[in-house]
Amino acid sequence: MTRAARLPRLTYGSATVMFVLGALAAIPFADLTITALHPGAEFRRVLAGVLSPDFSAIEIRSVIWTVAFAVLGVATAASAGLALALVFDRVRTVRLVAAFLRSVHEIFWALILMQITGLSPVTGILAIAIPYTGIFAKVFAEFFEEAERSAENVLPHHTSAVSRFAFARLPVVGQQIKTYTLYRLECGMRSTLVLGFVGLPTIGFHLESFFKEAHYAEATALLACFYALIATRRLWARASTAPLLVIASLFVLPEASTNGSTWQNLARFLGHDIVPAPFRNNGLWDGESWTRFAAWAWRITAHQIGPGTVRTLILAQIALIAAGVLALVLYPIVSRRFLGRPGHYLGRATLVITRSTPEYMLAYLLLQLMGPSMLPAIIALSLHNGAIIGYLLGRQADQLRLRPDAPHGANLYFYATTPALYGQFLAYLLYRWELILRESGIFGILGVKTLGYYVDAAISEFKIDTAAFLIIGVAGLSMSVDALSRQLRRRLRIETMPVRLSAEDRVNSARSAGSYREAADAQQPVV
Repeated sequence: MTRAARLPRLTYGSATVMFVLGALAAIPFADLTITALHPGAEFRRVLAGVLSPDFSAIEIRSVIWTVAFAVLGVATAASAGLALALVFDRVRTVRLVAAFLRSVHEIFWALILMQITGLSPVTGILAIAIPYTGIFAKVFAEFFEEAERSAENVLPHHTSAVSRFAFARLPVVGQQIKTYTLYRLECGMRSTLVLGFVGLPTIGFHLESFFKEAHYAEATALLACFYALIATRRLWARASTAPLLVIASLFVLPEASTNGSTWQNLARFLGHDIVPAPFRNNGLWDGESWTRFAAWAWRITAHQIGPGTVRTLILAQIALIAAGVLALVLYPIVSRRFLGRPGHYLGRATLVITRSTPEYMLAYLLLQLMGPSMLPAIIALSLHNGAIIGYLLGRQADQLRLRPDAPHGANLYFYATTPALYGQFLAYLLYRWELILRESGIFGILGVKTLGYYVDAAISEFKIDTAAFLIIGVAGLSMSVDALSRQLRRRLRIETMPVRLSAEDRVNSARSAGSYREAADAQQPVV
């Protein structure tokens, strides 16, 4: 009997109970308090600012730089990811490196890169490009793997590998690569906005100042400008305009602000800063250095990685279930079956705005209203991810083939659409699990004691070796949860469910999900 056969059968119900019980068990250990003295008064100030935006406060250069960083970061990542995708399936090292790159959040990459390149355009571009390279490598590799091979099969046997790729494989997936790359540009702009909160001169830099000073009218205007950029992306960012955008972005980048020579900083970083402290004096070949390294690593693991991991998992587990509940509640407002054509357009607009708001920025605002605790982070993660999943489920609800005598109203929800969509709901929830965990870690920079709290503290104290060790722990946790998520999806046999969307709907829905995994799986059968 195989190992898989000995495992108990996992059903949708048992998987749901397992995750809900995990969230309920985490609640007693979560800090859900509201510590702000007058949250109601602060909320009224926020509402007043939302109703009277001050568009004169918009700093046009920050908007331009937000787009420029995103364009150059995504272009760099797409090029590097395409190169890695060619050997992704054949070289295990490439797969591991890509998994590590995408498991570390852009903010962590930016904090590390600042030690070398300072607050410069290179920092912003590479902070986007490095994790996105891992994303592109995986997605492009799956595009190639699932592409039609008929054109390649008719080529002569002596055709070189380069010619096969250029004339038989690339044209088949070219449209998918183009579409996905332009979609990632939207994600890149959201990531670039968040990088402003750590000092880069993007929209987020001014948003942080406005939030700190309670200038909510100015912040609302800047956010409206950002939403307009996202909403009009299809008009100004196309395949035909992409070369012009890249060239123009190179000419509008801000001036660099670095301490000393970049090469000197790099040499110091690699030769000293990132080297674990026990090895700096005696080198790798000294036995006593390894003894001190073991004690150093254990101290960080026991006092920082361990507690930070537990708190990160607690926050992520509660946010995951809250996002799932919210998605099940919200998906009818996106569906024509429930609200008709006018109502579903309003619902879609609401969820699109919600999912376009970066979780980090939303958590930052909520921390101003509620005070430091896990609660603002949980709300931010729940709203963002619940909107993403709810939007997808609502679109798919309209694609279901129901019987002519299908019920209406509440009966339609409870007995027709939700049971039919539940398997795909679990699939999306499992896809978002690793991403929610990844975002949970960076909330430590805002004062929540997740893993990011210790990373930020180590960098603030110039303990770059400690920060690097912690980031490896962050990546390991993220990769482990990702592997567990894939295993659960296989055991639930989600990919083999009989009710499927058309190919076009699968691709469109996947691009709307806001995650590389949804887009990667867009070519596979989903409910």
